[in-house]
Amino acid sequence: MKSGNSTVGLVAAVVVGLVVSLSAQTAPGDWPQWRGPNRDGSIASFTPPREWPDHLTRKWKIDVGLGYSTPILVGNRVYMYSRKDDNEVLSALDAETGRSVWQTAYPAPFTMNPAAARHEKGPKSTPTLVDGKLYTLGMSGIVSAFNAADGKQIWQKPAPPVAPLYHTAMSPLVDRGLVIVHVGGHNQGALTAFDPNTGAVKWAWNGDGPSYGSPIAADFGGLRQVIVFTQENLVGVSEASGQLLWKRPFSTSFSQNAITPLIHGDMVIVSGLDQGVTAFRILKRGNEWTTENVWENQNVSLYMANAVVVRDVVIGMSHKNSGQFFALDAKTGKTLWTSPPRQATNAAISHAGDLLFMLKDDGELIVAKASASAFEPVKRYTVADSATWAAPTIAGNRIFVKDTSSLALYTW
Repeated sequence: MKSGNSTVGLVAAVVVGLVVSLSAQTAPGDWPQWRGPNRDGSIASFTPPREWPDHLTRKWKIDVGLGYSTPILVGNRVYMYSRKDDNEVLSALDAETGRSVWQTAYPAPFTMNPAAARHEKGPKSTPTLVDGKLYTLGMSGIVSAFNAADGKQIWQKPAPPVAPLYHTAMSPLVDRGLVIVHVGGHNQGALTAFDPNTGAVKWAWNGDGPSYGSPIAADFGGLRQVIVFTQENLVGVSEASGQLLWKRPFSTSFSQNAITPLIHGDMVIVSGLDQGVTAFRILKRGNEWTTENVWENQNVSLYMANAVVVRDVVIGMSHKNSGQFFALDAKTGKTLWTSPPRQATNAAISHAGDLLFMLKDDGELIVAKASASAFEPVKRYTVADSATWAAPTIAGNRIFVKDTSSLALYTW
């Protein structure tokens, strides 16, 4: 798939930096946003056991409300975004004990789409913590900023008049002094950059409706770009101005573009329901930006489970064959292996070096080797007794697991 003017001389774009320049206040063990410090599922701080125990030790478990938001961990404080009745609630907890530090809430009633009822009323978006502020996107589209020290609301934008078909799941991107999120509903709304301190709109691109996947930011050819799925496309816009740079048509059945793009070297790797997995480069021909495929693999696809890249191996879970883990060669797209079928409906995958953590939606955590030759589970643990659609947070020897309504801390 290509876009732009292909008749002009080709200049390869070089990726100089990826994703979110988070504040220097965050430490290696912190998990300050969706998919971790780099928005790619990589765990920066990990303490492996000498030998994996037969059971993990549960230190505490508390009720925090409904939702599938990932726990945010900064220092020794955990932040949870959840729902209690008709309120969306942000809570700060002591990471060692689960004790409440503060809690704040705001009214957020809405009518659930019956097709998504089994996933409950959310929220599904993960907060982002930068420079002492937490930024959230609620199920109806309310965008808010809070003081992380005490939970005081700094600013808030009301829900748009039309919500996405299945509500929201995009997690805010905070980068270089901007809070970026796609607000609005079906065929409406805009990818919007807000001032982090005031909520003032810095720019907005309204060329398509929002998706459920979260944006990333990266430098290509010296230009910082926001890359995100929309309702019908994958787009790249200038982070400084919001100007559309390039667009690739991309839509799935039920308008469920739900994947966060991955960067590997100078390639962007994307997928969607029944769309295979594709790697492409962002190029500049003359004065126009364009994209060009490097490889495609139609044997596997990502639906709602995001992949990771370990060295030169893409590891994910396809919705095909009732849920099947897979590995691809990141350079060529060749299938390296597939697991036995019927694994799960969804799995949150992260990695610490060459070790994988795969939390399935039924509460089973698989610890596995990030092998290029086979699916190699090391240990399996049950860490919840209700649905685990939220990605876990892993730091040191701790794993924070959010199920339907509870948060638990496990150690090894």
